[in-house]
Amino acid sequence: MEHDLDKFPLLSYVLHQYDSNHHAPPSTAVQQTLAPSFPHLSDPQIMSSLTQSIPTTITQTLTVLASLGPRPDPSAVSSARSKIAQILQMDSLSTEEAAKEAEIYAGAVRLEEVYDSYEKELSDLEEKLSRVYATEAESLLRSREEMNEEVVKVLKAAESGKVLERVDLSGQELKLLPEAICKIVGLVSLNISGNNLMFIPDAISKLKKLQELDVSSNSLESLPDSIGMLLNLRILNVSANNLTSLPESIAHCRSLVELDASYNNLTSLPTNIGYGLQNLERLLIHLNKLRYFPGSISEMISLKYLDAHMNEIHGLPSSMGRLKKLEVLNLSSNFNNLMRVPDAITDLINLRELDLSNNQIQAIPDSFYMLKKLEKLNLEHNPLEIPSQEVAKQGAEAVREFMRKRWDTIMGEEQQRIGVEAERHGDGTGWVSWGTSMVTNLVSGVSQTVGFGGGPGDGGDKKPGESHFYYQI
Repeated sequence: MEHDLDKFPLLSYVLHQYDSNHHAPPSTAVQQTLAPSFPHLSDPQIMSSLTQSIPTTITQTLTVLASLGPRPDPSAVSSARSKIAQILQMDSLSTEEAAKEAEIYAGAVRLEEVYDSYEKELSDLEEKLSRVYATEAESLLRSREEMNEEVVKVLKAAESGKVLERVDLSGQELKLLPEAICKIVGLVSLNISGNNLMFIPDAISKLKKLQELDVSSNSLESLPDSIGMLLNLRILNVSANNLTSLPESIAHCRSLVELDASYNNLTSLPTNIGYGLQNLERLLIHLNKLRYFPGSISEMISLKYLDAHMNEIHGLPSSMGRLKKLEVLNLSSNFNNLMRVPDAITDLINLRELDLSNNQIQAIPDSFYMLKKLEKLNLEHNPLEIPSQEVAKQGAEAVREFMRKRWDTIMGEEQQRIGVEAERHGDGTGWVSWGTSMVTNLVSGVSQTVGFGGGPGDGGDKKPGESHFYYQI
C-alpha cells in the first residue's frame, strides 16, 4: 500500500504523471488546491523538468513508509518520552535495569523518529519541486513573451516610458497573461479576448485606471476576487468562457455600466450583485444555466437592457417591477421552466421590447395594457390562452388592446356586482362592503411584493386583474 501523499500535493501529482501504473492520482481535493498555486502544470516542458527532479530513491522511501504501518499517536509518543525520562532519573535502578525498563516505551519513540526522517525527505522534495516549477514557469513565460511580437512591442513601449492607455492583445494564442502587463498603471482599456487563457492573475487589481476589460473567448473557469478592486471599470466582457460563478467582489465594481457574462456555465449570480451595481445599464447573461435571479437585481435602478434568454429560469422576483428604466427584456427560451410572469412586470413603464417566446406561459397579467411604450412583443411558442395565439401574433399593440378590453370587462363586471350588492341592501351597506373589500385586497397586494412567478408570493393565485384594480380606481 502506497504512503498517503496528501501532505505533499505537488509530489503526489508529479509522481502520478511520472508513473501512473504505480502511483495513484492525488485526490480531487488535492488537485483543487494545486490549480491556483501551480496553474501551468499541464505544460509539457514544465512537467518534464519536474519528473526529472524525482530521485530514484523515492520508490524505496515510499515502500519503507508504507511498511511501517500507522504513525504512532502523538499523545502516546509524548507519554512514552515522559516515561523514559522518569525511568532514567530513578536512583533505585541500575543503568542496565533502567535501560531495560525504558525499552518498553522506546519502540513508539523510535518509530516516530523514523517517520520524521523519511517524511523530511518527502518535505524537502516537495520544496525542491516548487522551486523547479517557479524557475521553469518564469522561463516559459519569458520565452513566450519573446515569441509573441505583439506582447514584446507592448512591454517595450511601456519600458520606454510611453504612456499606454489602450492595449489590444486579442487573438494572440496567449496561454498566460504576462504580469508585466498589469504594471502598466495608465491602462484604460485592455483587450485579451480570443486567447487560451485559463486564469487572470490577481495582479490585474493594479490597473486602477482601467475602464474596459475584455477577456471573452478564453478558457477561464473563474475570475480573481481582486477584480473587485477595479473601481473605475465601466465595461467588463467575460463571455464565452467556462465560468460557473462570478466572484461576490464584482459588486464592488460600482462604476460598471455594462457586464457581459453570456455563453458560460453560470448557475447563479452573486447574491449582492444588485446592491453594488446600481449604475449598470446593460446586463447580458444569456446562454447559461441560471435558475433564478437574486432578489438584489431589483436594486439595479439604472438597468436598461437585460438579456437572459437560453437559461433554466423558473421564476421572476416580483420586485423586478422596480426596474423603472428597463427598456429591453429578453426571457425567451427558458423552455419548460418559465411558466408565469408576475403582475409586477407591468410596472416596467419604459419597456419597449419584451421577448417571452419559447416558454410555458399560459397567460400574461391582465394589467398588461399598462405597458404603453411597448413596441416589440414576442410570445411565440407558448401554450397561450390569454391572449389567444391569434391575437399574440398580431404584435404589441393588438395584445395591449385585447388586454385593455379584457380589463374593461373585468371592471364592468365588478361594478355591476357592486351595484347589485348595493340594491340588495338598500341602505348603502353594499358600498361599505365594497370599500372594505378594496382595503383588504390592497393590503394583500402590498404584502405580496416578494416572490417568484408561479409561487404564492407573486400573485399567481389572484383573480384576473386583482393586483391593479385599485390603481385604476
